[in-house]
Amino acid sequence: MIKVTVVILALLTPCLALAAPGELFHDSGRKETQTQQLASADLALSKGLGLTSADFPGNDDVDADPDDFELKLPEMELPESDIPLTFNSKVEYFTRYFQGSGRGFFAKWLSRSERYIPMMKTVLKKEGLPEDLVYLAMIESGFIPHAVSVASAVGPWQFMPATGKRYALRIDPWIDERRDPLKATVAAALYLKELYALFNNDWYLAAAGYNAGENKILRAINMYNTRDFWEISKGSYLARETKDYVPKLLAAAIIAKEPAKFGFADVAYLPPIEFDQVPVPSRTDLDVMAKACGVPLQNIKELNPELRRATTPPDYPGYQLKVPKGAGTTCAAEYAKIPESERYVERVRNVQYRAKKRDTLASIARRFNTSQQTIAELNNIGKKKVKLAGRVLTIPVQVASARGEAHPAAEAKVEPKAEAKAETRTATQVAKAEAELQEFHKYYTVKKGDTLASLAKRFNVTARLLSAWNNLKTRVALKPGKRIIVAKYQEKKGALVKDEG
Repeated sequence: MIKVTVVILALLTPCLALAAPGELFHDSGRKETQTQQLASADLALSKGLGLTSADFPGNDDVDADPDDFELKLPEMELPESDIPLTFNSKVEYFTRYFQGSGRGFFAKWLSRSERYIPMMKTVLKKEGLPEDLVYLAMIESGFIPHAVSVASAVGPWQFMPATGKRYALRIDPWIDERRDPLKATVAAALYLKELYALFNNDWYLAAAGYNAGENKILRAINMYNTRDFWEISKGSYLARETKDYVPKLLAAAIIAKEPAKFGFADVAYLPPIEFDQVPVPSRTDLDVMAKACGVPLQNIKELNPELRRATTPPDYPGYQLKVPKGAGTTCAAEYAKIPESERYVERVRNVQYRAKKRDTLASIARRFNTSQQTIAELNNIGKKKVKLAGRVLTIPVQVASARGEAHPAAEAKVEPKAEAKAETRTATQVAKAEAELQEFHKYYTVKKGDTLASLAKRFNVTARLLSAWNNLKTRVALKPGKRIIVAKYQEKKGALVKDEG
């Protein structure tokens, strides 16, 4: 009798599984499993944004795994855009977040956006790229020129040092052109153009590659045997940050193109940045330039965020200083009247300081009368907390005031190293950081009839980059059979980093 009962129950089991929820079983177990999945996904997403899961609006209303989404929610009418817009549950998630817990900082992003978007769109259009790629800079930095990530990516487009130099951005103790909104946008346009070509004209994969590194996305494509970003992002290979990068970009673009529709009708936008450029043939103090232009020093500093000190860089004869719109002619004329010996007075020198056990960036900055940001930038320290004890830091020390008096900070006890040695130390630190990056080259064998111009067009790069990568003169004839580099990629110790920053 017992055996017969067991057999009957076994036969009935499939039928019970097909029964409607609630008819035979209580569905609390399944809901509990879904709730645990959601909690895990929210926790990962929150860590990526630096928030707790409680900061996300409407979490109680979500009833599906964030990676299990429909591609379209037809009730949403999307704005016109020159990049493809999609509205699914992932995009909706960030749209609601930017309207809820993230409203404060998104409003600031919008406020700053009009200061830089017109100029950035002009550059993108000139390079033949969609103008709405400006919203990538929005989610990267919030349009903050001085933005620094935990990985030490810098500027509005968040370039890492190696990638910045790859696209001809100068980075040294005097200048960091990753912070120059104009030059960094040109570099970002060149990088995005290469990514777009690499991923067969797919902007979602190109954006993901900008975040995670191109090789990471190429591996994901091979792993899942698909070029559909949304399908790839359902897998576990990509980091949560990369999975969320494209939805965040789309949500930011959708809101920024129609802010009033999403509750941002009261944003006070900053005026567009406008400037003239004045060539500066030799190292010059910014206060000298400000007087020549007849404008406050702060105006010059704000227009030139790439300058790490209140002076133009040495050994940069072609440097173009940005001055307020309309002041260029006057400034150039007045500057020409100033003797070269009076254009720059040595006020700061680099020294080396070995950090003690209880030293922090704040305490060291106070001791040497400088800023934490300046020390962090000179020593390639990101926002992530690092151990300073025993580390030799390069510190800019003010050695003379305008009247030629020694500054008290110059008397502080430091490692007895000359300025040149200190600057060499900084270069060494940068080189060490770059050495951690593996560089991959894509080669091409030159065929008869190939020219730099034709190959640049074919591989979607500039002739100037091809020349630099291969140490060629721009007008040299290419020899058939010669192997040349046509693309470069970066990877950091097996985990791809964005060749950004």
